[in-house]
Amino acid sequence: MDVHTAIRTRYSARSYQDRPVEAEKLERVLEAARLAPSARNDQEWRFIVVQDPEIRRRLMSAAFDQPFVGQAPVVIAACAETDGRIMTCGQPGYTVNVAIAVDHLTLAATAEGLGTCWVCRFDEGAAKQALGIPEDPSVRIVTLLPLGYPVDQPPAMKPRRKLEEIVRREHW
Repeated sequence: MDVHTAIRTRYSARSYQDRPVEAEKLERVLEAARLAPSARNDQEWRFIVVQDPEIRRRLMSAAFDQPFVGQAPVVIAACAETDGRIMTCGQPGYTVNVAIAVDHLTLAATAEGLGTCWVCRFDEGAAKQALGIPEDPSVRIVTLLPLGYPVDQPPAMKPRRKLEEIVRREHW
């Protein structure tokens, strides 16, 4: 699948088959994240791959009992090990860097026939506890990412604004 097809067909899967993800597919998806660019080449992302059903259940609980979090055969906690640097533009570097890596990961997953869903509705403290992350403010969980074979086929693409509505040329 080419990248444009992956961009057009990626969606937030919220129901997963009871089917394991092949190790080689998981490795290719993680490799896509590893190859992502980052500001100053910091590469401050860290990924915790969770396949253990009990830990996935605890992550589901930390995610306010969203069932698909526990249903997916894999949950990837996309974390940052960061110095908290704020980029010159005013944005926290780690959130931008992890988001770029996760976007690479989700598109690679789509190309592999896998579904994902960015989960940002979770209690970070409870998720850290479930994952054995030390109480260290330099380690942050940016998102939880269920990963697996979706039950449903990709839905029709949600409406998107026209390009001329979102693009300005030369000035606002």
